[in-house]
Amino acid sequence: MADGPPNGLPRYRVLTGPDDESFCRRVSEVLDLGFQLHGSPTVTFNGENVIVAQALVWPDV
Repeated sequence: MADGPPNGLPRYRVLTGPDDESFCRRVSEVLDLGFQLHGSPTVTFNGENVIVAQALVWPDV
């Protein structure tokens, strides 16, 4: 694995969005880059949609 995240991305990221296929693909893409999940996802309801947040971190090598 490289010394840091690719493309100048920060070591810590939180992805948020509606709980749908698009969100799952975004998380999967970041995992494919080498990030790791950090904790469990957080889920809330905004009155219309379920919104999810997932923290990801770049692993220390």
